[in-house]
Amino acid sequence: MTLKTLCITLGDPGGLGPELVVRHFQDAPFATDERILLIGPKLALTRELDRIGEGAFFESLTDPSGILDKGTGVYLFEPPEISRLGFPVGKPTVEGGLAAGTSLDVAITVLRSGLADGLLTCPLNKAMLQNAGFNFPGHTEFLAEKLGVGADQVCMLLCGHDPEDDLSPKLRVSLVTTHPPLCKVAELVTRERILRCLRLTRAFVETLGLVGPVGVCGLNPHAGESGRIGDEEIKTIIPAIEAAGQEGLDVIGPIPADTIFHFAAKGDYAAVLAMYHDQGLAPLKLLHFSQAVNVTLGLPYPRTSPDHGTGYDLVGSGKASIKSFRAALDMLRRLVAGGK
Repeated sequence: MTLKTLCITLGDPGGLGPELVVRHFQDAPFATDERILLIGPKLALTRELDRIGEGAFFESLTDPSGILDKGTGVYLFEPPEISRLGFPVGKPTVEGGLAAGTSLDVAITVLRSGLADGLLTCPLNKAMLQNAGFNFPGHTEFLAEKLGVGADQVCMLLCGHDPEDDLSPKLRVSLVTTHPPLCKVAELVTRERILRCLRLTRAFVETLGLVGPVGVCGLNPHAGESGRIGDEEIKTIIPAIEAAGQEGLDVIGPIPADTIFHFAAKGDYAAVLAMYHDQGLAPLKLLHFSQAVNVTLGLPYPRTSPDHGTGYDLVGSGKASIKSFRAALDMLRRLVAGGK
């Protein structure tokens, strides 16, 4: 049996990432056909283990390539350049940004070297990442550039996911634009961007064996009212949908955003393509706040992440929900296995 290797970066060591990793692997059943490679500072894990009075569940590696000689289990590689740093609990620090960025850099090397099959990234602090010298807005742009894809070639998708419930309908929402100011959204919603995101979203839902079309939101209220409330639907969105249909993609729209999510939540659509961040993620987080997963579409390797931040105020309290982390890990497993 060939073992799959899943890589997990601990993210900001002062945030929730290490705690969630410890809580999960201390009590969750372990898959017998995989090994886990953690990347980040050992201190962040041992500190949490000491807090809860448990021993180590992982084996340390001196080089990430050592994972190839290992069987099923959890392994940790600590980049040497961050091994002597300190990380205050529950506080944003430049050291935390350096640890997160360095660990992500190593994870990218691991992926490109064929040592791992997919990546789960725990939350980092974007400001501290940049203050530490990594000039990227966040995980997605960092991964896209370092993996040779380009930030304009990937698509952010967030989905409600419950590993124990595949039957209930879930929202899955991909975004044409991610984090620009709202005043710039209209100029960034182009035919090419919409078509690229539709291709990637269709590939995602087909990988998971989901049934139904991808519903496409309009940009304007009431999807433009036939041009009476803006003409982006006529000039840009409809031509992109028509081009997708000519490629054989099962897509439908544009549909007013104030109605599409009602029907998507009932299972009428395999996924929804929203034009901008809050249009798509406000309804998703209303329904799936604690079990949402961030998936980056268009990378050469599957990548997922819990859909929450560093949660500095919750670190060490035991109150943080672990559901999003577990959902992200389960989704990564499914994507690595080709949706099985």
